[in-house]
Amino acid sequence: MNTITIDGIQIGRKNEPFIIAEMSGNHNQSLDRALEIVEAAAKSGAHALKIQTYTADTMTLNIENPDFQINDEKSLWNGQKLYQLYQQAYTPWEWHKPIFEHARKLGMIPFSTPFDETAVDFLEELNVPLYKIASFENTDIPLIKKVASTGKPMIVSTGMATVAELDELVAAAREAGCKDLILLKCTSTYPATPENTNISTIPHMRELFDVQVGLSDHTMGTGVAVASVALGATVIEKHFTLSRADGGVDSAFSMEPEEMKALVVETERAWQAVGSITYGPTEKEKASLKFRRSIYVAKDIKAGEKFTKENIKIVRPGYGLKPKYYEQVLKREANKNLIAGTPLSFKELFE
Repeated sequence: MNTITIDGIQIGRKNEPFIIAEMSGNHNQSLDRALEIVEAAAKSGAHALKIQTYTADTMTLNIENPDFQINDEKSLWNGQKLYQLYQQAYTPWEWHKPIFEHARKLGMIPFSTPFDETAVDFLEELNVPLYKIASFENTDIPLIKKVASTGKPMIVSTGMATVAELDELVAAAREAGCKDLILLKCTSTYPATPENTNISTIPHMRELFDVQVGLSDHTMGTGVAVASVALGATVIEKHFTLSRADGGVDSAFSMEPEEMKALVVETERAWQAVGSITYGPTEKEKASLKFRRSIYVAKDIKAGEKFTKENIKIVRPGYGLKPKYYEQVLKREANKNLIAGTPLSFKELFE
């Protein structure tokens, strides 16, 4: 599949993983904090800074109804009304421009996840270079078509989606004009656990839909992300905060700056290590061939004397005959005087 180029950065299996720092609601309703998060993400080495574009009114209804309240004891947001949660978590639209400008100034690609058509229109005014669709919106075909119609690259999280639903979204995106599509394996629990992540899906999804596949990772630490790169993930997205101790709607499963630095380094190492299928010494290994074992004269040997287990040995380094000839050599005699420390070669046997 083709490499995707965004603002000069190439995304693909021949390139280091594209790392996205997701701010989400970790700004805690402070623009100054949001800009500090941008700076910390840039220093950590992340390639992109992502936010989310919605308001409580574009996300849900302000209605007193059990349907619109979170009732799940395992949820970080148990007991909250959806409307109140989104009021707390949303990024004011007037902040988008300064956040994007700061990210660009620091060398990152800024973009966002829109949650309705008005958000797409707004982001188009800010000239974002790509779009993200969240897991909970991956069945919103009208939104997918709207984003795809911009012709810009799309990254879509696949949390909860069945194969049939993924087929629908991929077909809708392509028909509406999206040529560059990346799917992210995602588990829509917060935080997610490694045993519930199933990253073996990554190469299967890549082959099934002929697209690049990455990981939207809600697990703690770097292990799952590093493993996903070994399976071919080209994009890694992680929620990002200055400090989990500061609190916030997403802080509990967000990375801190030093962790993000480690993620950038370790995923690049994993990508470098994957390489290609190869056997035999690499160019770098050729210098080490001399440290293999080979057959050497261990004691002085006179011409006509038989080779024995006492006067020849298989040792390091590897300048003599390969060990596979040892049994054959023991059946022969030396054709000239040999001193201890001489690497044995065919000329001592046949010339």
